[in-house]
Amino acid sequence: MGRVRRAVAVAGVVALLGAAACGDDGEPSAAEGEEGDGALDPGEEAIRAVPDEYGTIQEAVDAAAPGDLVLVSPGTYNEAVTVTTPDIVIRGTDRNEVILDGEFELDNGIRVLETDGVAVENMTAMNYTTNGFFWTGVERYRGSYLTAANNGDYGVYAFDSTVGLFEHSYGSGSPDAGFYIGQCYPCEAVMDDVVSEGNGLGYSGTNAGGELYIVNSVFRENRAGIVPNSGDYELYPPERETTIVGNLVHDNSNPDTPAIDSARQATGNGILVFGGVDNVIERNRVQDHEVSGIALIPAFDVGTWPVEGNAIRDNVVTGSGLADLAAFDAFGDKGNCFAGNEHETTAPAELEGLLPCEGEGSGDETVDGLDLAVLADMDTKPESTDYREGPPPPEQDVMPDADSAPWEAAGDPPEVDLDAIEVPEAP
Repeated sequence: MGRVRRAVAVAGVVALLGAAACGDDGEPSAAEGEEGDGALDPGEEAIRAVPDEYGTIQEAVDAAAPGDLVLVSPGTYNEAVTVTTPDIVIRGTDRNEVILDGEFELDNGIRVLETDGVAVENMTAMNYTTNGFFWTGVERYRGSYLTAANNGDYGVYAFDSTVGLFEHSYGSGSPDAGFYIGQCYPCEAVMDDVVSEGNGLGYSGTNAGGELYIVNSVFRENRAGIVPNSGDYELYPPERETTIVGNLVHDNSNPDTPAIDSARQATGNGILVFGGVDNVIERNRVQDHEVSGIALIPAFDVGTWPVEGNAIRDNVVTGSGLADLAAFDAFGDKGNCFAGNEHETTAPAELEGLLPCEGEGSGDETVDGLDLAVLADMDTKPESTDYREGPPPPEQDVMPDADSAPWEAAGDPPEVDLDAIEVPEAP
C-alpha cells in the first residue's frame, strides 16, 4: 500500500503549493536546496488543487506525481479525465457538489488506463456516453464515496483489473450494470456498502472471481439484481469463486430502466448465477421478484458454461413469482447445493432435498422444473428506456473530512469478516 500522506484544509492549499512548490506557470518547481530540475522531491507531500491551482481535473492529474492528491473543489466539470500516473488519489471535497458531467457527449468520467494504485473518492460522474468511473488493465484500484448516474454503459466499472475495492458508492441509470467487475482471475477484490438501483443489472461480473466478495450492499429496482455470468466474449471463463454475503436484494423487476438485451432477458431475478462455478451465496435477503429469488442456470454462448459447485445457504428468500429458489441443469455430479434457506417455493420441487449441502440428495428433478422459456422469451420483456432521461441521483453520504483527511494510494482491499455478517433487515 502507498505511504499515508497528510492532507491540509482547502483554505491552505494555495499557500502550500503556490509559493513553496510552484512556479508562475503552475508547474512544480524544485524544493529549496535542490537542483532546479522541475520535479518535486519524492519525499514531499503534494496536493494539486482544482480549480485554485489547475483549471481542470485533467491538468492536475497530468501534473501529479505518484503519491500526490488531486483535490477537487465543488463545481461542474465538463471533462473526460484519463489517468496514466500511478499511485495518485483523486478526491472531491463534496461528493454531491463535485460533479463530472459528460453532457451525453463525452465517453468516460474518469478512466484509469493501465495504471496501478489509483484511488478515486467522493465525487459524482453523470451523463457520459459509456462509463462513470472506469479502471482497465490495472493492479490495485479503489473507488470510495462515488456516485455514478445516467451513464451509457456502466456506472462504476473495473475490467481486466485486480486487487480492488469499491465501497460506500452508488450507481443508477446504466443500461448494463451499476457496478461491474469483469475479466479477472483471481480478482482479489471487494465490493462493500454500495447501492445499485434503476439499472439494467445491479451487478454484473463476466468471467470474474477468485477472492471476489460482494457484501453488505443493496441492489434494488433494477431489471435484475446480482448476475455473475460466464461468456466466450471475454477472457478467463468461467465466472467462479465469487462470495455474495449479507446483501439486500429486492424488487429487481423494474421495467422502467435502460437495459441492454441481456439485462432485459434477466428481468425479474434477484441473484441469477448464469454459468458460474464454485460461488458462495449466503445470508442474503432476497425478496419480491417476478421470476426467481436465487437461481442457477447454465450460460449459452459460443459454448455452454454449466453451473457447478455453487453453495446457496442460509438466505431469506420470499415473494418470488415463479420460485424463491431455482435451478436448471444443475443436478447429478455438478456439486451444487442448497441448505438452510428460508423460502416457500422452489423449481424443481423440494430443491433442497434434491441438492443438499450434506449427504445424498433424493427426489425427482423433473417435478415442477424451471422453465427457461420464462427467461428466454424476449417478446415479453419491456424495451429499454433512454438512459439520457433518467432522474438525477439523490444526495449521498459524503466522505468524512474530505478536505483534511489523510490520503493513500490504492492497495490491498481489507479482509472481509464473513462470520460477522448477518442477514440484513427487510426494507
